[in-house]
Amino acid sequence: MGFPGDVLSGPGYRQDRHDRPAAPARSAARRFAWVPIRSLAPRHRSRILAHLLALDDHDRYLRFGQVTSDDRIRQYVESLDFDRDEVFGIFNRRLQLIAVAHLAYEPAPQRPGQPAMAEFGVSVSKEARGRGFGARLFERAVIHARNRKIDTLYIHALSENTAMLKIARKAGAIVERDGSEAQAYLRLPPDTLGTRVEQLFERQAAEVDYQLKRHAQRFAKLLEGIAEVRANVGTHRISGLE
Repeated sequence: MGFPGDVLSGPGYRQDRHDRPAAPARSAARRFAWVPIRSLAPRHRSRILAHLLALDDHDRYLRFGQVTSDDRIRQYVESLDFDRDEVFGIFNRRLQLIAVAHLAYEPAPQRPGQPAMAEFGVSVSKEARGRGFGARLFERAVIHARNRKIDTLYIHALSENTAMLKIARKAGAIVERDGSEAQAYLRLPPDTLGTRVEQLFERQAAEVDYQLKRHAQRFAKLLEGIAEVRANVGTHRISGLE
């Protein structure tokens, strides 16, 4: 399979654009369907918490592999180690988190004699599903894991979590089932100049996108305030004429 970030080292990169083979229309459309994925920090804990608390019982069950109460979710959010791990999110125009991914770097190997792996987990709000956000977050996790010299990406999921397992299989992961649970292992190639440039570009572009949304939200609130003032002034004028 082709991994994200390999475009700079891929065949045909240094060829003239007229000499390169034409890419399928579907691939071209996917390439330009950019999704701004922002790295999250401790200041985003409240937004992460709001996103996870909005998940219904079944979605929580799929995300965490067990029935998860509000208190347990709060404990999970408070335990996030932003220095060690990486947390990514997708914001809508109202600056609400509609998808969150957690890439956890465990210090000890999960399998004896094997290098330490990074574990991937993701959740997407109901209203944002069907847009490929889970797959995009997975691609971002692959890039970051490769750039941190991680050999294998690991996913622990319930067997009924077909959406997550489909993303893993499509990426080329080996899925091992054990009753109601499944583990997916994706071997990662080494990092390249392409993966490092892509990570840098994506981070900067997502930050610009977030700030634009933030300013647009502030401007909308300003317009609402002006409209409210005008409405109040009009009401007072009418009252004075009566």
